[in-house]
Amino acid sequence: MGNSWFGVCACVDQASIGVVERWGRFEKLAEPGLHFFNPFAGECLAGVLSTRIRSLDVRVETKTKDNVFVQLICSIQYRVVKTNADDAFYELQNPQEQIQAYVFDVVRALVPRMNLDELFEQKGEVARAVLEELEKVMSAYGYNIEHILMVDVVPDASVRKAMNEINAAQRLQLASVYKGEAEKVLLVKKAEAEAEAKYLGGVGVAKQRQAITDGLRENILNFSHKVEGTSAKEVMDLIMVTQYFDTMKDLGSASKNTTIFIPHGPGHVRDITEQIRNGMMEAASSQVEDNI
Repeated sequence: MGNSWFGVCACVDQASIGVVERWGRFEKLAEPGLHFFNPFAGECLAGVLSTRIRSLDVRVETKTKDNVFVQLICSIQYRVVKTNADDAFYELQNPQEQIQAYVFDVVRALVPRMNLDELFEQKGEVARAVLEELEKVMSAYGYNIEHILMVDVVPDASVRKAMNEINAAQRLQLASVYKGEAEKVLLVKKAEAEAEAKYLGGVGVAKQRQAITDGLRENILNFSHKVEGTSAKEVMDLIMVTQYFDTMKDLGSASKNTTIFIPHGPGHVRDITEQIRNGMMEAASSQVEDNI
């Protein structure tokens, strides 16, 4: 709804305040409602001011102590004081420009004393300093500063990119530390498992050999008791020959087996070498004879 007046009467809307003049001189303030004026006495409604809270966004570009250019976005909420509406009507022509000028002055005097990190941490202090200065100045013009919010601090694009890269590098470093710790735990657990497996395997081999020894001892004793005149060595030789033939039988039953039994030990290796050399010399001699 708008405010309207018709010479002898005028209607002032809610959340507004009217300024009444007599012969061009301020007379009184008109509260919301219907008012009658005497035009013959020079009374008239000179203007109407809104008493609602207004918001003004101010963008300030400045430099920090570490030579980083930033933009600060301030949101100022202000309103006309009803009792001093005549000052707001007559004293100040453009309140927005006045507020903006003082915000520029305070911010550009305070921010260059701070580093970029300090500015992010203490932007509330900047808003408080702006509020104190504006309240002191604007109250003389009939305006009250309700709130000031430092909405955002925007560094230069290259600075933001560098800050993001630093943060990413720190997080990657932390991730590497955690990954290394995880791999360390995995290796330790794997080593413990291998040690436990080897221990259990050794226990199993020891028990197996003990069982084989016990079985051989029983076989030797039984064979000696049943066959008189046999010694323990003869019984062992017989058992070894039996196991040898059993092994040969198992190897022969497999069609794709590639196992070869050769004598082993230093003396046997020398005999094998001599046999190979003699075979090669005989092959070469026979080839010479054929050529002749």
